[in-house]
This record gives sequence, structure tokens and C-alpha cells, in this order.
Amino acid sequence: MPGQRPPSSTTSARSETLKIYTKTGDGGETSLLGGERVAKDHPRVAACGDVDELNAALGGVRADAPGTDLARLLLGVQRDLFAIGARLADPNDERASKRAKAAIPATRVRRLERAIDRLEAKLPPLRVFVLPAGTPTAAALHRARAVCRRAERSIVGLSHDAEVNPRIVVYVNRLSDLLFLLARHENFGAGRDEEPW
Repeated sequence: MPGQRPPSSTTSARSETLKIYTKTGDGGETSLLGGERVAKDHPRVAACGDVDELNAALGGVRADAPGTDLARLLLGVQRDLFAIGARLADPNDERASKRAKAAIPATRVRRLERAIDRLEAKLPPLRVFVLPAGTPTAAALHRARAVCRRAERSIVGLSHDAEVNPRIVVYVNRLSDLLFLLARHENFGAGRDEEPW
């Protein structure tokens, strides 16, 4: 994924040390998987960057909730987001599609939907818009949800001009719903009233 260089295909990912700076991006370009050079503001790079930012936001939530069910759920999501980033960074879907860990099977989307269904069953019905606030964890989840929506917009924008696996769009859409419900669940569990708009 742009911003995180994969090891070359001639060496093992575990045996090669990644150099932090290469100076290859000093002219405002970066490499996609497969070696194609594109501008750093290319829609494909922007989509990868938004997914990376979302992943980092979820890492922050996990750091504040170690050892919890929430942290375990988000760990799986973070792995999925790395897979999505790899697929987005591979314009011909030749390299990423050959790596099992870069797959986004329908079961991943169903896992999100099951989590959404479980949370909805525990929460009071929502009849008004609520402000993104509450406990620090809830607020961080709301922020991650907003980043997720931006990532979704970037991916959809990319799909107008390039081939994008439709399951990626579905996954990110479900993830934003899940993050909203997780934020509500955090507030509910802490006894914090949601603030209506």
C-alpha cells in the first residue's frame, strides 16, 4: 500500500528489512503494487491513504481498550483493512489476489453484519440524530466512523474510473455502520446519555 512499501517479490517478507526512507517519493510520486509510478494525489493513493488513516484510528481505539471484546473485534477489522489497502494498491489485482491474507471473502462482510445485529439487539432504538460524543472510547469510535465514511467516498470515487472489487465498497459501508453502533454501545455501557441534535 502506498506509504507502506511491501518487500520485493524476490525475498521473503520476514527476511528483508524495510528502509524507512528511499527518496523515491521526493518528486511527489509513489509506486503501486506492480511498480507503476503515480502522483501521490492520485485517486488510488488517496483511497489507500484514507484506509490507512482509518486503520490507525482503530489502532488508537484498541490501545485504549486492551484485552476487551472491542479490541479483539477491531483487530480483525484492522487486518481486513490492510487487505483492502493491498487490493486498492494493486491496479491490476494481480499480486494482492494471489495472497490469501489479502482476500476479502463474503464471510468478512457477514461477520460485520452479525456484530451489527448483536449490538442493535442490545441498544435502545434510535429516534433522533445524536452528536458524536460521550466517553473517550465512544468519541474515538465516532471519529473512526467519520474517517470510514471518507474512505468509502474515496473508494467509490476511484471505482468511477478504475476496477474496484465491489465487496470492498460493501465492507467499508458495513464497517461505518458497525463503528456507529460500537460508539453507541460504549456510551450505553458506561451509562452515558447520548446527546440529541
